Amino acid sequence: MTMGSADKREEVIQAWYMDDCDEDQRLPHHREPKEYVSLDKLAELGVLSWRLDADNYENDEELKKIREERGYSYMDFCEVCPEKLPNYEEKIKNFFEEHLHTDEEIRYCVAGSGYFDVRDHNDKWIRVWVKKGGMIVLPAGIYHRFTLDTDNYIKAMRLFVGDPIWTPYNRPHDHLPARKEYIKNFLREEGGGQAVDAAA
Repeated sequence: MTMGSADKREEVIQAWYMDDCDEDQRLPHHREPKEYVSLDKLAELGVLSWRLDADNYENDEELKKIREERGYSYMDFCEVCPEKLPNYEEKIKNFFEEHLHTDEEIRYCVAGSGYFDVRDHNDKWIRVWVKKGGMIVLPAGIYHRFTLDTDNYIKAMRLFVGDPIWTPYNRPHDHLPARKEYIKNFLREEGGGQAVDAAA
């Protein structure tokens, strides 16, 4: 990817490989030296991304088009911060437990920022930093987790096909059809499925 014709999405979504340090989960956790991951590489894992106009989400034609094309009929907002989220400590702990969903997880950051961590083909963590204007779709069956960054605030639009089901299945749940489908579609070249069991 040439930096001259920089991808506009990279102004609001960045990704890198994480170190193995257990320090505060809200820190960037870059490896030394830093090892960035392109948005194209994320797409190979099924993670889709857009840069949208967060100041105009009510009338954004591009957002409308994405929703129509992908069938996202449901929409609400979730604010994650100590002041706005009931049972904040417990919730943030749950969000950071490695899990999967049987449906896509669609998050559009309209204010603030946060980290979505996903596993690569070799079961290594990639940290995806989503800032205001960034929208990502995590495919059904991908192991992931979420945490705030040190600013401690995100307001995200949540989209869903039909009635929302936010059920997390904490790892390991490799027997679920959504997980098997994910492995077949995105991890097959690595022989997938026998990834090391992540520590709880």
